[in-house]
Amino acid sequence: MPFTSRRAQLELSSEDKELLTRLSQSRSETAAKVQRAQVLLRYHSGETISSIARALLTNRPKVERCVSKALELGVRQALCDLPGRGRRKVMDQAAQAWVVNLACQKPKDLGYAQELWTTRLLAKHVQSHCKAAGATRVWPGCLGGRYPRF
Repeated sequence: MPFTSRRAQLELSSEDKELLTRLSQSRSETAAKVQRAQVLLRYHSGETISSIARALLTNRPKVERCVSKALELGVRQALCDLPGRGRRKVMDQAAQAWVVNLACQKPKDLGYAQELWTTRLLAKHVQSHCKAAGATRVWPGCLGGRYPRF
């Protein structure tokens, strides 16, 4: 008796099917996105996980993750990577805006001799003026640390 999958079938709207077809034939999208689109199209057409993995020269767990993500979160979410663990941001948006605004100004306007910012000069200025600007989370130097965390 052949194996029958207990996994739900993937229901695609005509809009989603069109998107997946376009992505699966794309030459400008990332290879991962193209492969995910091909996996979802093949699964929708009734192929098994093993046959999809063999046809696309990949492994079963990768195909299973893609299909499971599509069934749980939807087709468009399954095409994208989930956010990784990565280091959390130290700067909030207000602090980032302050640094960008500062970098867009000329150092001469702030009393320096240079016409353009150097990385070292900008870092020194940020470190010495972040408390006065109220952006204490801009630079660890404001809090006694050594290295910036952007």
